[in-house]
Amino acid sequence: MHSTHFRHQLYLHGSKIVVSFLLLMGLAVSPTFAQINSTVNLPNFDEQHWHYGFLMGLHTANYRLEYVDDYVTPEFDTLHSVVPPSKMGFKIGFIVDYHIFETLDVRLTPTVGFNQLQLNYRYTNGKILEELRDPTYVELPILLKYKSVRRRNRRMYFLGGINPSFKAASSKEREDTDRLLTKNFNLSVDVGIGMDLYQPLFKFSPEIRYSFGLLDVLAEEQNDFSAPLQRLTIHSLAFYITFEGGPSTFRRKGGKYKR
Repeated sequence: MHSTHFRHQLYLHGSKIVVSFLLLMGLAVSPTFAQINSTVNLPNFDEQHWHYGFLMGLHTANYRLEYVDDYVTPEFDTLHSVVPPSKMGFKIGFIVDYHIFETLDVRLTPTVGFNQLQLNYRYTNGKILEELRDPTYVELPILLKYKSVRRRNRRMYFLGGINPSFKAASSKEREDTDRLLTKNFNLSVDVGIGMDLYQPLFKFSPEIRYSFGLLDVLAEEQNDFSAPLQRLTIHSLAFYITFEGGPSTFRRKGGKYKR
């Protein structure tokens, strides 16, 4: 059931990657805090209406399920439970941010998310059947970003919005019906919190975001994997780092460029 795809190697060594990720973030943040009481970086950054950038993130995702009413009948007397463990994945994407006014932005962050989603079917005889899927989703989150007042080189923010996503299904996956079948479209509500850290040449932001799945992703076609399930949604918790710049980080003044 498991392959040697490089994404699976990422999940296998997920804890090492998270530690390395946090260390890199700490190295990037430390220069900013060292300058809090001295230089004000990018003083005109938030006066620009458009900002662009990219993001990278690690996330854990899992199914949330509801059983069918017939689950307590003799038809499923050998099935003890269906357990959805959390699995690690990663995301990469771009940022298009429009500054509405001082404390509010609207942003579009088209993202590609590489996931592992699993259900463990536990039977009364002790047997466990693992059903593992590794879908790739193209996500198009539309978010509102509410920001605090800037304190020198930092400012906190909250964000929230909707996140429609489309599964990039391969032809092999479409032909493989002896698996858990899910729909190709999902919709979730995303909420998060982060901090903008202004560097000399760009803005760096660590961010935590939770995604609540709204739609039932179970396919209409039934098989043994979906028989005990009434509803299946996807939830995830993600940690991102974002890098943003503006169309003109520097402004020309008196024949010289001034930051």
